[in-house]
Amino acid sequence: MSRSERLLDLIQCLRRHRRPVSGQLLAAELGISIRTLYRDIATLQGQGAPIEGEAGLGYVLKPGFMLPPLMFSDEEIEAIVLGSRWVARQPDRRLSAAAVNALAKIAAVLPDDLREDLDASTLLVGPSAQAIEGIDLGTVRQAIRNERKIGFLYQTAGGAASQRVVWPFALGFFDKVRVVVAWCEMRQDFRHFRADRISGLNATETRYPRRRQVLLKEWRATFDKPRES
Repeated sequence: MSRSERLLDLIQCLRRHRRPVSGQLLAAELGISIRTLYRDIATLQGQGAPIEGEAGLGYVLKPGFMLPPLMFSDEEIEAIVLGSRWVARQPDRRLSAAAVNALAKIAAVLPDDLREDLDASTLLVGPSAQAIEGIDLGTVRQAIRNERKIGFLYQTAGGAASQRVVWPFALGFFDKVRVVVAWCEMRQDFRHFRADRISGLNATETRYPRRRQVLLKEWRATFDKPRES
């Protein structure tokens, strides 16, 4: 392992700990001596990394720090490229454009050798299945971010239609369909709504009364009984 890789691993290790962690524990996780750990911490601090603490007390990395230039392993680069290429092929045009832009921004700050690896990635994404959606998924994503209610007309697989007001908190992407995960006011329960069966989408400015993180946690607890509409 090169020294630059070891320094990056140390940063990543510190990120995993929200509270001060001892030098002995850090050295054990990284498989290095305590003396090497102290030298590496001093090096990172000298480069501007906001690492607080000292020997005997433990170390903690302040949140929000990004080590420039960005460093990635081969597998991390492949994951970034593959994920970005997949999103870029999705019918959500704004999300697709964002994936392309994000990859370009990452490439712009990578060292030359890693940028070449990024451009030469051989992991390819096949043609996506044609998804037919009558709504703007960007509107749904905005409602999720802002924790706002949305209304729409929904048609079930059997053809029954009903007007719904829901609290959207997640959006599932599958090969042939997108699914809005929400709390449904009519059913008073979690429901899954296929985007291709939604029409008349109405974004409101009404904030739903619970945090989306709480809804997501409670919904995950119901995985054994998923239901649609």
